[in-house]
Amino acid sequence: QVTMMESGGGSVQAGGSLTLSCVVTGYTSEDYCRAWFRQAPGNEHEGDASIDSDDRTGYGDFVRGRFTVSRDKVKNILYLQMHNLRPEATAMSYCAFRGAPAWVRRHINCLTMGGFRVRGQGTQVTVSP
Repeated sequence: QVTMMESGGGSVQAGGSLTLSCVVTGYTSEDYCRAWFRQAPGNEHEGDASIDSDDRTGYGDFVRGRFTVSRDKVKNILYLQMHNLRPEATAMSYCAFRGAPAWVRRHINCLTMGGFRVRGQGTQVTVSP
């Protein structure tokens, strides 16, 4: 059973930075996608960034150039470095997981796949103007 636990959220002013972490346990295969999403009250989920088991990354238009996704393979931790934060980023951010075979990931970026059924509880990010 895969479990995910996020940390690192907080309150910052616009233009500030935060780094989110997500500890992943319980998955031993090497064919997967991991991603960061956010959801503000009343809004749909937004995909911010993804990384797969071959270190291919993907970014949503809102964060491209300002956020960086990475992973520590040894500690099994997923990171999201967020710079130049905007008030529109105020939301619950959470990490999510799905299995994905290599032949699928070669053709489709993880962030556009959908089907992320395993997720953490989330960590709140608040950006003030």
